[in-house]
Amino acid sequence: MNNKSLLKSSTVMAVGTIVSRVTGLVRGLLLVAVLGTTLLGDTFNVANTMPNILYNLIIGGALTAVFVPQIVRSTNDADGGSAFISRLVTATCVFLAGLVLITILIAPILVRVFATSYVGRPEFDVTTSFMRYCLPQIFFMGLFALLGQVANAKGKFGPMMWAPVLNNIIAIGVFGWFLKYSTQPTVSTIPTSEIIWIGLGSTAGYVVQALILLPVISKTKIKIRPRFDWRDSELRKSVHLATWTLLFAAISQISYLVTVNLSTGAAVKSLNSGIETGVGFTPFSNALLIYMLPHSIITISVVTALLPTLSKFAHEKQPQLIHDQLVKSMRIVGLITVPSAIAFLFFGPLITETLFFGISINDSNYLGYTLAGLALGLPPMSVNLIALRGLNAFENVKLQVLSNSIMNVIGIAFAIAASVILPAKWVTVGLAGSLAISYYFGCWSTIRLLRRYEIDISISEVIGFYFKLTGLALLVALPTWFIRDSLPGGNTLRLIIVLGICGLGYLALCRLTRVSEITSAVEVLTSRKKIG
Repeated sequence: MNNKSLLKSSTVMAVGTIVSRVTGLVRGLLLVAVLGTTLLGDTFNVANTMPNILYNLIIGGALTAVFVPQIVRSTNDADGGSAFISRLVTATCVFLAGLVLITILIAPILVRVFATSYVGRPEFDVTTSFMRYCLPQIFFMGLFALLGQVANAKGKFGPMMWAPVLNNIIAIGVFGWFLKYSTQPTVSTIPTSEIIWIGLGSTAGYVVQALILLPVISKTKIKIRPRFDWRDSELRKSVHLATWTLLFAAISQISYLVTVNLSTGAAVKSLNSGIETGVGFTPFSNALLIYMLPHSIITISVVTALLPTLSKFAHEKQPQLIHDQLVKSMRIVGLITVPSAIAFLFFGPLITETLFFGISINDSNYLGYTLAGLALGLPPMSVNLIALRGLNAFENVKLQVLSNSIMNVIGIAFAIAASVILPAKWVTVGLAGSLAISYYFGCWSTIRLLRRYEIDISISEVIGFYFKLTGLALLVALPTWFIRDSLPGGNTLRLIIVLGICGLGYLALCRLTRVSEITSAVEVLTSRKKIG
């Protein structure tokens, strides 16, 4: 896959991802408008995050990292992969269904583990109730991920990118209805009926998101049927590799457990001190939602298109081709992630004041400070994900576990230090900064580990290029920051002007300094318009 074909595939997926992330942002804005950023919002966010935590902990990494190369290989079987994929889907669904039942039963234990500060408080029961209606999402997340990887293996990338849009639209409808008809509830006053409908409404979106892929699969030559003959050697290999992926995910979720516990604890301490501003897990999760937008639009799209190609090159033992694809991907991704990081750092409060207009200025500003704390971790996070896909191509999960361990140990250490050193009100901002720092260590260690496969990515190829992009972005962001308060209009108009100045100025400087990736992207987009 050359530079242009990679950009073309990524552009197709990016369109769906952009719509998905924008509707996801609207979903988050409505949720904040309904539940706020204080403790009631935290109860739902902790509960609704639990399916993601458990899914990623138990099976998510295996579905996306381990099974993709095997699904790709199975499509070369005489039956087009139908037998292997049917076994994989059947075994996964049975496992996930059992996992959902168990977690619903032990929901109170999960709340005790992930939100220790809620024990003995009204937030405990509300979080437990929300969680029980959200946990079925695990099953449909897994089904969606698995069917999506099958579709990707057959070259159908678009449906997986567009299906989450339906999920978000359903949630937008649910939260929009409550915003119109519900009074401003608190932890003590929210009725059981609202807990049920918010929880089930959130889960309904995942049901539709998964089932919409079934017609897509039916149009391929792959025929998925229930199969319980699970002694297939390839399936056993999948399970073996997945055990290492489980360890990889477990390390990540321990780090997340620390973040949830420290942020919810900081919120309770702040409230007891008379601080009514939302300073807990909800600001962190909403800032993360904005922060992930450029990463999801460009990095996930590039990586999704890249992995099947890397698996092919690894099978053919062509490390130089893998090196070239990884470097191209990192440089293309950097065109978006570097200026986005600078924008979040300089204009975080302006962005959140504009987007979260339904909450107090103190709450929206705190969201902005948290976003600024995350900002500089965006480029290394994307580079690390691309580098990890290089290891995925060789099906070496052990090295991924090692890299992830280094990153998360550093992140946990900084997070604990932030909770000890900083006042309770600023702990969540410190947690955001800790996460950003950890990505640099993860990025460094993963790139170093790629050398074991004769893939040596030099500093000048990526870091030097990123420094150049950072300098260009700063040249326009810094003077714009000084004049931001003197710009005309309200927050919305000022944000449009700021982003317009920074975006156009950055692109102009890239063209003037002959950043070749910009030129290639323009050429590809121009050719697509002519073809279309």
